[in-house]
Amino acid sequence: MLADDFEGRHFSSKDTILIYLMNEYGTMVKRLAFSYVKDTSLAEDIAQEVFIAAYKNLDAFKGESSYKTWIYRIAINRSKDMVKSKAFQMVSLSTIINPFKKSSTSTEVEVIRRENSNKVLECILSLPIKYREIIYLFYYEELKIHEIHQITQINTETIKSRLRRGKQLLKNKLSAEDLQI
Repeated sequence: MLADDFEGRHFSSKDTILIYLMNEYGTMVKRLAFSYVKDTSLAEDIAQEVFIAAYKNLDAFKGESSYKTWIYRIAINRSKDMVKSKAFQMVSLSTIINPFKKSSTSTEVEVIRRENSNKVLECILSLPIKYREIIYLFYYEELKIHEIHQITQINTETIKSRLRRGKQLLKNKLSAEDLQI
């Protein structure tokens, strides 16, 4: 696979592919891991583990899926492993998923928007993992139902059901917070 075109690009070595994967999907992997572990430093650790695993398994990659879905699958598995581990401790929310987003609005509007964003994110992160995972992939990563199916191996009807149920739970939590979005 190394000598072949890779998603429209030609790479000559595993190192080159790894650099591309890290540049292309590094931020996404950290955000996805954060949605599971709710801690920035743990998410960064998971991201490192994901790319180490990807590097070690590049020769075994058969191209049956895109590198993007392959990386997502590794990230989800590593994140779930971390959540299940005895060393894992829940840490209170201290950052938002995308802290580097720029805005051209006034400071007051931006403060209110960030406060609402934090409340929404806290509500999402408080959902059971089976709903949180689907909501995160659908809304934050903007994946389609069939892409989520490829990544999670969950039946598409189950994904749709969890998306509906997750949105309802989120709506109830946000109503309880008196937050209008």
